[in-house]
Amino acid sequence: MRQSLFTRFRGGIAATFFLSMSLQAMCQPVAINIVDVAGDLQLTQKGFEAFKAKYPNLVSNITYTNAPAPQLPGKIKAMQAAGRSDIDLVLTGTDALAAGIEQKLWIRLLPDNGTAFPGALDKYAPGPRKMQDLAQGFGLEVAYMPAGPLIEYNPAKVSDPPRTPDQLLQWCKAHPNKLIYARPANSGPGRTFLMGLPYVLGDKDPKDPTNGWDKTWAFLRQLNDCIPYYPGGTSAVMKELGEGTRDMTVTVTGWDINPRALGIVPADFRVQAFDNMTWVNDAHYMVIPKGVPKEKLDVIYKLMNFMLEPAQQAMTYDDGYFYPGPAIKGVTVEQATAHSQEVLKKYGRPEYAKLLADRPHVLPLSAEAMVAAFQKWDREVGSQKNR
Repeated sequence: MRQSLFTRFRGGIAATFFLSMSLQAMCQPVAINIVDVAGDLQLTQKGFEAFKAKYPNLVSNITYTNAPAPQLPGKIKAMQAAGRSDIDLVLTGTDALAAGIEQKLWIRLLPDNGTAFPGALDKYAPGPRKMQDLAQGFGLEVAYMPAGPLIEYNPAKVSDPPRTPDQLLQWCKAHPNKLIYARPANSGPGRTFLMGLPYVLGDKDPKDPTNGWDKTWAFLRQLNDCIPYYPGGTSAVMKELGEGTRDMTVTVTGWDINPRALGIVPADFRVQAFDNMTWVNDAHYMVIPKGVPKEKLDVIYKLMNFMLEPAQQAMTYDDGYFYPGPAIKGVTVEQATAHSQEVLKKYGRPEYAKLLADRPHVLPLSAEAMVAAFQKWDREVGSQKNR
């Protein structure tokens, strides 16, 4: 009997010890690897760092990596096939979001893990709430921008900016190599221009790039003849515009304000909207690749909720990069930092308020349609420069 009791006592101690060790392991802070394919860290990195500072018991370190949107889905797919999870959270625009949904790369957050995000959908303002639907539950929107399309130009070189696509085409033909825009699959302004044209041109179905964009594809093929090449990202476009190599490009509100605030593009450069423009709105999302371990998921879910709090959302006003920025209700520019307020006062456009109020707004293409549009543009427009 003594031996039996001793054995049980010893076994109980062992079980308690291993349970304690397991709980301790579960409670260890985790390192989180965030990959940004949208330039979103400019808006959110301070928020992520605030989470790390507030919860040192949850997060030991956060690493940040920037990557091109078109390459990310293939990289994640290869990692998942190898049973690895090197990326814990992705910050993406509608481009890689769409590609990842199509290739089934992301964890479905809502409604599958709805208890981890109580009331999240109710936090969004009306415009951002519609953009959240594009994620199909696979991501949470973290920043919002009524984007464009807009034309940006050097007023010293362009005295009469185009107000219609036909005027843009005629200007381009008269000034070859002076108009440029980036590949839509890796450029917010590029894809906003691509998705906005069917509305301006009156195509039969602006939501169907395969069968409904006859006028758009014909226009882009004509425009192709006077464009020198298509950079892989918007930053290269703005650099050439600012240096004077090009006189005109397509843009969106944030890519107009921010490069001028940073001194990349001269402050006096101007924008022009098409006469009958429709705003194609844009957003940034937080998505999680499949394969992230459970002990990290619980922390990442908490982090995502944290980023939807007013204090972190106010940070997204930043330097106008994704103007205005906040996605949730009730966050005003008065809650932004003094620096952000000063930048927007100096480099913002008074005419945006009227344009945003007067012109209609639409969602970008669905994930499947957006991928189809990118592929068709690459095949029928961009690739022609290599022939």
